[in-house]
Amino acid sequence: MDLKPPVLDLSIIVPVYNEAANVADLHAHILEAIHPLNKSFEIIVVDDASTDTTLSQLKLLSPLIILCLQAHYGQSCALDAGIKAARGKVIITMDGDGQNDPADIPLLLAKIDEGYEVVCGWRYKRHDPLSKRFVAAGAALLRWVLVQDGVHDAGCSLRACYRKCFDGLDIYGGLHRMIPAILRWRGFKMTEIKVRHHPRLRGTSKYKGWGRIFEGFRDMVYIWNWRKDPAKPLYAGKKENYKIKEILNN
Repeated sequence: MDLKPPVLDLSIIVPVYNEAANVADLHAHILEAIHPLNKSFEIIVVDDASTDTTLSQLKLLSPLIILCLQAHYGQSCALDAGIKAARGKVIITMDGDGQNDPADIPLLLAKIDEGYEVVCGWRYKRHDPLSKRFVAAGAALLRWVLVQDGVHDAGCSLRACYRKCFDGLDIYGGLHRMIPAILRWRGFKMTEIKVRHHPRLRGTSKYKGWGRIFEGFRDMVYIWNWRKDPAKPLYAGKKENYKIKEILNN
C-alpha cells in the first residue's frame, strides 16, 4: 500500500497500549515541542485495543487523531497503521510510555534539514532496569553480526523519516525493530543523534520475559536472509491483517 501525497509538514505517530497514565502529559509535551517550529502538523495516536482507560483519556485531548485498532495486534501493526494514515511530509515516531522526550523532535528535524532522509535516536544514557539493558546489549551485538544496520540503538522508537521511505513497505510481526536496517538497505541516507531517555514513571513495560530475546533473534535471521536474497519476501513470519475499528478526529 503506497502512501498518499503529503499535505502537512509533520506527522507525529505514537502507538499505545494501556498507557492511560501517560498519554495526557505526552500530548502536552509534543505540542510544547512542535508549536515553536511553525510547521503544519498532525498527532496520530494508535490505540492498540487498550484494556484500561487509555481511549477515554485520549478522547479528552486536542488536536489529536485517534486510530482505534479492532484487536491487540502489537507495536509493528500499530505503527504501520499510523504511517499509512499519515499526511505529513516527514514522519516522527515515538513510544507512548513517556520515556522518549518530545523536546528532541527539533534536533531530529535539524538533521532532516541537513539532507538526511532517516534520523534515528540513540538513547545513549538509558534509564531502564539492568536486565533490560543487558538484553539490549546482547541484541546490539547480534545486530552488528547479522544485520549491520549502522546504528547504536535500533530499538529506539524516536525517529524522523521522510514518508517516502515507507512507500510499498508493510511493517508487521517484529519489523518495528528492523526499520533502520530496512531503510538503510533501501538506500536512504541515514544518521543518528543522541537523545534523552527518561525512566518510566507510570504504567508497566510491555516487553518482558525471555520470549522477546527469541523473537528479536528470529527477526534478525529473517532480515539477514532477506538481505542475501532481496527477491524473497521481506519477512517470513505471519503477516497480520489488522483492522481499524474507528478513527476519531479531535
